[in-house]
Amino acid sequence: MARVTGIGGVFFYAHNPALLHEWYKKNLGIDIQDWGGVAFTWEDEQGQPIKGTSVFSIADIKSDQFAPGKSNFMINFRVDDLAELVRSLQSAGCEVVDEIQDSEFGKFGWVIDPEGNKIELWQPPLGQ
Repeated sequence: MARVTGIGGVFFYAHNPALLHEWYKKNLGIDIQDWGGVAFTWEDEQGQPIKGTSVFSIADIKSDQFAPGKSNFMINFRVDDLAELVRSLQSAGCEVVDEIQDSEFGKFGWVIDPEGNKIELWQPPLGQ
């Protein structure tokens, strides 16, 4: 059975993204990049890098990145078999948004939960 294996990222809207970028850098040491977020590289218990990242991203509230969701945030879940999970969601009557998209970063799909939140489903490339 396809399933969620972890959180790939947290994305949220801001009225003033530039101000928040600076606040997170100054106060928490999170260096938001020009694309609007940062990818945290995973480490093992000894502090050695391992394959995998989690993204933290701030988008302008005027963006429609989370449409047709109704929230100010979107969570990205890592999944092990996106195609199977999407078929399962569709069979259960869930509102699946768009088609699966394939990119250099992996495969992406979206579903709307019962509260109207857009949830991103991400199957990373092999080896991540």
